Amino acid sequence: MGLISGNGLGLTAILLTAVTYGEKLPTDTDWPQWGGPRRDFRVLGANVASTWPQGGPRQLWRRALGEGYSSIAVVGKSLFTMYRKGDEEVVTSVDAVTGKSLWEYRYGAHIPAGMDMQNGPGPHATPLVLQGRVYSAGATGKLHCLDARSGKLLWSHDLVSEYRAALPQYGYSSSPIAYRNTIILPVGAKGAAIMAFDAATGVVVWARHDFPISNSSPVLIESGGVRHLVFFLAKQLVGVNPDRGDLLWSFPHTTQWDLNIATAIWDGNGILFCSSGYDGGSRAVTLQRTEQQVTAKELWANRRLRIHFTNALRIGEYIYGSSGDFGSAFLTAVHLKTGKVAWQTRGFGKANLIDAGGKVLLLDEDGVLSLVNLSPQGVTVLAKAPVLHNNAWSIPSLVGSTLYLRDRRDLVALDLR
Repeated sequence: MGLISGNGLGLTAILLTAVTYGEKLPTDTDWPQWGGPRRDFRVLGANVASTWPQGGPRQLWRRALGEGYSSIAVVGKSLFTMYRKGDEEVVTSVDAVTGKSLWEYRYGAHIPAGMDMQNGPGPHATPLVLQGRVYSAGATGKLHCLDARSGKLLWSHDLVSEYRAALPQYGYSSSPIAYRNTIILPVGAKGAAIMAFDAATGVVVWARHDFPISNSSPVLIESGGVRHLVFFLAKQLVGVNPDRGDLLWSFPHTTQWDLNIATAIWDGNGILFCSSGYDGGSRAVTLQRTEQQVTAKELWANRRLRIHFTNALRIGEYIYGSSGDFGSAFLTAVHLKTGKVAWQTRGFGKANLIDAGGKVLLLDEDGVLSLVNLSPQGVTVLAKAPVLHNNAWSIPSLVGSTLYLRDRRDLVALDLR
């Protein structure tokens, strides 16, 4: 079973996320993790207007927050994100209606010598909220499990001191993923490049491999009846068995400074897409299964689309994203099956994208929010307004008609009805 053509998600993707979330079907009433309900930056039932009032969408509230690029998880009437204050990192829960703090959990997170924080000290990863618990991973490699209602610590691990994790140059930034009763994330330690922890107790379930770590967050896919947990690591794409961590396949993708940051995209029909800046470019590989093994083969590769630290979005047979690492960024459309560039255009800063039920929300790094239609023929701007400042690098979160977004200073809620 694959994806339905166009914008709709087929049964495979829906059931796969149900496995991730304890066999419960996902809905668009929450944004519980990096990438939203299905980790694909889509809200299928979004209630978003086709135009905005002069001056932009209505602001519900705005509040000061603090340093960090962690985006916002939303479950029920609570938001969850992270920020830094001095030598501490803070996991916080915020009332979705008022913007007021519900609780904060602080812990020591001194930046070690040699870690480059010139673009901001983090935290970078997005919390995962599941079954009444919040799982957070800080920039210095500290993993916490907190009670979602109270903020009480349930368990924690220091990935560096306990497992000798090798952190990325710019700090840890991979958002945890859930699979059945485990929480899984890259660690980068010898013999423990990827680790799975029991979601309730924090006990190590498995630890495998020697791959160097990257800044990307993993995704769960299904190909040929086999589940793969896909990691876009420092030098390669890899697929592992999420139950035991066995390596299923790998494919090289190298960049300057080993910086692969964007999340890989699966089309549900055999094609896996990845992209990076720093001379990495984009690549599509096909996954083919025989009785003995799964093989990854290159479908195409080029450098016309180079996604730096933002996300890519798949709509139908096309990938859309901001291309460029240093200098200007070009909003770009690429045909997923051939790698052919359909178009490139200026007019937007480096941007994150959300599929809001067919229309696309585009937030660029200068804090300008746009509502657009994307197609293989080009981009049509429906509305545009400045809403943020100070390095708006965090991808927004959309629940119904409310958009939650942040920069390095403020947390904001907008009404998009």
